[in-house]
Amino acid sequence: MTERLISIEPATGHQLWQGAASDVEAEVARVVESWPAWASTSITSRIETMRRFANVVRAKEEALTDLIARETGKPLWDARTEVAAVINKVDISAAAYSERTGHRRLEGAVGAKQALRHKPHGVMAVLGPYNFPAHLPNGHIVPALIAGNGIVFKPSEKTPAVGEMLVQLYHEAGVPEAVVRCVHGGPDVGRALTAHPTVRGILFTGSAQTGIAINRAFADQPDKILALEMGGNNPIIAWDTGDVASAVALIAQSAFLSAGQRCTAAKRLIVRDTLYDRIVGDLKNLADRLVIDHPHADPAPYMGPVIDMRAADSLTDNFIHLMSNGGKPIKHLARPRDGLPFLTPGIIDVTDMEERPDIELFGPVLQVVRVETFEQAIAEANNTRYGLSAALIGGSPQQYNQFWANVQAGIVNWNRPTNGASSSAPFGGVGISGNHRPSAYYAADYCAYPVVSSEAEQPRASIEVGLRSEPIIADR
Repeated sequence: MTERLISIEPATGHQLWQGAASDVEAEVARVVESWPAWASTSITSRIETMRRFANVVRAKEEALTDLIARETGKPLWDARTEVAAVINKVDISAAAYSERTGHRRLEGAVGAKQALRHKPHGVMAVLGPYNFPAHLPNGHIVPALIAGNGIVFKPSEKTPAVGEMLVQLYHEAGVPEAVVRCVHGGPDVGRALTAHPTVRGILFTGSAQTGIAINRAFADQPDKILALEMGGNNPIIAWDTGDVASAVALIAQSAFLSAGQRCTAAKRLIVRDTLYDRIVGDLKNLADRLVIDHPHADPAPYMGPVIDMRAADSLTDNFIHLMSNGGKPIKHLARPRDGLPFLTPGIIDVTDMEERPDIELFGPVLQVVRVETFEQAIAEANNTRYGLSAALIGGSPQQYNQFWANVQAGIVNWNRPTNGASSSAPFGGVGISGNHRPSAYYAADYCAYPVVSSEAEQPRASIEVGLRSEPIIADR
């Protein structure tokens, strides 16, 4: 019996979408057959198709914004910024392809030319997350299409409607239907897709647990390219500053934007003991004022719900675990609406916990640690297996240099939030936050591979050394 999938609006509990699990074998076969023709079109044509896609998204901007807001629960203004990122990705990817994987003429030997070109890998599997169901998979798909690959895209089973609409928009722009396919399903469908022998690359955004499983499964297949973006347990350090109000606003933005469901969201606030009362007190007051409501509410909310009841229950259980093991609540994580996954921001002091769990609490939970010295602050920031994003709020230029040089993260900010990274820069982390294949501007690097050629219009060669003066005549 075919598995039925249902998508529920987290803010209302109403059914938004339903469908069946996909036939992975059939969908991959379609792309295998069709991608070579796409790859043989000119790069100019492929980029122009992607620019048509950007225009199609502009024309459907309100519809896509509304669907993202309804299926994820994020406020309408937050969903609108995601759609803008989808549109902007096209020009960014075209520039990145030219700069990082374009054609080059190199110095060659006399009479020959050296050429550097890049080839697509073939069929690429894209596995998308639910928190940015359009922007993050689009960040893989657009550069992969520009490079000439075919795509089989599995959206999160929690946001299938947005994934399906995204693929429809590629087709409407002129990408052949058999070059980009959408497959629906849960973990079994994801495993079948990634394990398919004709899939040459896996572009994944999601949890560390799943990313590590993918990495382990293909450890003996080095010919399969893996680009893994796996989140973070991100630190934000609050140090000496004359503008506490701005510092607190940056901390709240880092921790609670998109209900804390960003891989770059701050999960740990490390604060100097002499600033603790002021910073933490003002942060609690600000968190108390944040409006939490459904996506279309008026006035606009700062936060919507988390993705579903399972996520809300897990975050609640983890907050209780922190309290039960030495954490001191500053602002309780509350459930304001029965039967719906709305959460208020939770803030908890874990300074005195003997063992702090090194996990990504994917929601509006901020753990606070007091320290005395800047060296202790950096050590605490690095007290994690993750290494995606880190920020210093306050401090001197010398302290920022020290922080930048020593903190373990792929994104390091000063007096800026941990989140809101630009698509025109590389995006990735160290530790278990990734596998050293940063995305965003650097996505071009893993969507094509370099081919170096030495070329001459006519064969010309001779052997000048190591020859006898006369050939040896064999005895008869």
